Amino acid sequence: MLRIGMLTSGGDCQALNAAMRGVFKTVENNTNEPVEFYGFEDGYKGLIYSKFRILKDEDFTNILTIGGTILGTSRVPFKTIREPDEDGVDKVAAMKQTYYKLQLDCLVMLGGNGSHKTANLLAEEGLNVITLPKTIDNDLWGTDMTFGFQSAVDIATRCIDEIHTTASSHGRVFIVEVMGHKVGWLPLNAGIAGGADIILIPEIPYDIKKIIDVIEERDKAGKRFSIIAVAEGAISKEDAKLSKKEYKKKLAKHEYPSVSYEIAEKIQEATGKEVRVTVPGHTQRGGMPCPYDRVFASRLGAEAGRLILKKEYGFMVGYKNREMVKVPLSEVAGKLKTIDPKAGIIKQAKMLGICFGD
Repeated sequence: MLRIGMLTSGGDCQALNAAMRGVFKTVENNTNEPVEFYGFEDGYKGLIYSKFRILKDEDFTNILTIGGTILGTSRVPFKTIREPDEDGVDKVAAMKQTYYKLQLDCLVMLGGNGSHKTANLLAEEGLNVITLPKTIDNDLWGTDMTFGFQSAVDIATRCIDEIHTTASSHGRVFIVEVMGHKVGWLPLNAGIAGGADIILIPEIPYDIKKIIDVIEERDKAGKRFSIIAVAEGAISKEDAKLSKKEYKKKLAKHEYPSVSYEIAEKIQEATGKEVRVTVPGHTQRGGMPCPYDRVFASRLGAEAGRLILKKEYGFMVGYKNREMVKVPLSEVAGKLKTIDPKAGIIKQAKMLGICFGD
C-alpha cells in the first residue's frame, strides 16, 4: 500500500486543483500497487490537528478548471512554527505524529515561499516531502515559473486594459495597484502587457519627480491620460534608504491605505490632473486558471507523481529552461527570486518607453 498525503498552504491561487489532479492521476496510472491519498484540510493546520479526508477518484473529477483548492488553505507562519499554539500543542511534533500515525510514504505540499520553509523543516525532521511551486508572485527560488502566476497576469492585464477607455475619456491619470509585496514580476508583466506608461516595482525604488515629469511630458505631447501599474510593495528612493525597523515604524503611522494613494495625492498636487486608484486585489488570485496554468500545473503534478513512484524525496519540482527539474528543498527555502534591475526585460521595457521612476 502506497500512502500519500497532500496539502495546499498559504494564499490560494489558480491551478492548485489541476496540480493535485496531476499528482493523483500520474500515481494511479503508473503503479499496480494499491494507493491511498489523504487530503489535509486548510494547509498545515490539517496536518497539525489531524484533520483530513481520504481522496477518491471522484474528488479529482472535473476540477481541472476550478480555481481555489478543494482542500482549503491557511497560513501557518514559519516564524511561529516552533512555538506552541494557544493550547500548548507542539506544531512540529504534531505534524510528525500525524504523518507517522497515517503511515504516510510521503507528503506533497503545494505552496509558496513561507510554506517551503516549513516543508524543508519537515524534510530535515525525517519526513519524505515533495513540493510544487505555487504563487501568483512567481518569486520562488529554483524555478523559472510558478503556477498561478500566468492566470494572475491575465487578470491584472485585463484590469489595465479596461482602465484605458475611462482614462482616455476623462483625461485622467489612473493607478492600478497590482499584488506584489516584495517582488514585482506580476506588475511588471501585467504592466507591459497592458500598455502601462509607468511601472513601479519593489526592486527599483522610485523618484516621484521622475513620475511627475513623465506625466507632464505626455500631457504636453497631447496625450490626455497616463496609466501607472504600481506594485503594492513599491517604495520611494527616500524610504528605501531607511532601515527595515525605521520603514516599518513609518508604515505604522501611514495615513494612506496603500502606497498607490500616496503617489496619487502627490501627482495630483503637482500636476493638477485628476488621479484615480484602482485595486483589483484578491481577484488576481481567484477564478478559473488560464490554459497555460492548467497545462503547467498538470505537468508539475505529473513530475511530482513520477518522483513519488521513484521514491525520490526532499525536492521541489521546478521549471528551468522549459524542462521540469527537481530542486533540493534546502536550496529553495528562505530565498526569493527577485527582479534584477539590469535584467533584459527591464531594459526592453525601457526601450518601449516605459518609465520605472528611476
